[in-house]
Amino acid sequence: MTHFGYTMMTEQAGPRDLVGHVVEAERAGFDFAVMSDHSFPWLESQGHAPYAWSVLGAAAQATSRIPLMTYVTCPTFRYHPAVVAQKAATVQLLSEGRFRLGLGSGENLNEHIVGSGWPSAGVRLDMLEEAVEIIRALFGGEYVTHHGTHFQVDNARLWDVPETPPPLGIAVSGPRSCEVAGHHADLVIATEPRKELLDAFDAHGGAGKPRIGQLPVCYDPDRDTAVKRAHDQFRWALGGWKVNAEIPLPGGFDQAAQYTRPEDVAQTIPCGDDVDTFVDAVRPYVEAGFSDVALVQVGGEHQQAFTDWARTTLLPALREL
Repeated sequence: MTHFGYTMMTEQAGPRDLVGHVVEAERAGFDFAVMSDHSFPWLESQGHAPYAWSVLGAAAQATSRIPLMTYVTCPTFRYHPAVVAQKAATVQLLSEGRFRLGLGSGENLNEHIVGSGWPSAGVRLDMLEEAVEIIRALFGGEYVTHHGTHFQVDNARLWDVPETPPPLGIAVSGPRSCEVAGHHADLVIATEPRKELLDAFDAHGGAGKPRIGQLPVCYDPDRDTAVKRAHDQFRWALGGWKVNAEIPLPGGFDQAAQYTRPEDVAQTIPCGDDVDTFVDAVRPYVEAGFSDVALVQVGGEHQQAFTDWARTTLLPALREL
């Protein structure tokens, strides 16, 4: 059975609102929640970028049932992997075992701020693989010293270690990332319903493990309003990972998407309140073999209406899948 999740999107809401949103998502009956970890919004019209880990701690205290997850954190530039391990262990304790640590190789948009440069995708994946090994070791609760190609760790230890470490997910977009995920991850993360990614993950050791996808949606009783909002805040999403990983500032995404029309966005993002349109958009993820699909409602001020509609209409329809 596929599980359906809710996305706390830090790019479009402030910290207190994000906590309130996930509380409502839990009440609505979503099966899990994921959260982005950004230092910038994709577009200035989104307007937010609070510190995700503080919000996760608050969300862990404000909810009681819904699992939480980073979707995703980059453990190689803004954060040292030893710091990520400590943060993840703490959220796992605060949430009483409801946390999953989603990791990725990052986007220039978020990681450039520390001035470490932006190497090629291959180097970034090598860094991610080494970071995962450090995080795994620290979850064991013992002293860890590591002298690697990209990271140094000197007598690090986590003093508050959960009995069950957070499951570790890795985001994939191509063959090399699928190989890293298959070797090191407890679950795989993808933002497109591409079965070949899941097959490659399985081929490298991922068979039988959860696979989590994500889909932006824009609910509104007026479809034209929904299309306008989706275009205003999510036209960047049509650029694809190879573009989105490289642009360093929101202005660049605005320029890259300047010729994207509202009708182009509406072909990719279900808009309005026709539940069958939303179900049809989710269906490819289910058919590709995703065990979990997280939905992103576009527009920070439009979450309550979406979760109310999801409770009465959308979630029952999706569960028929």
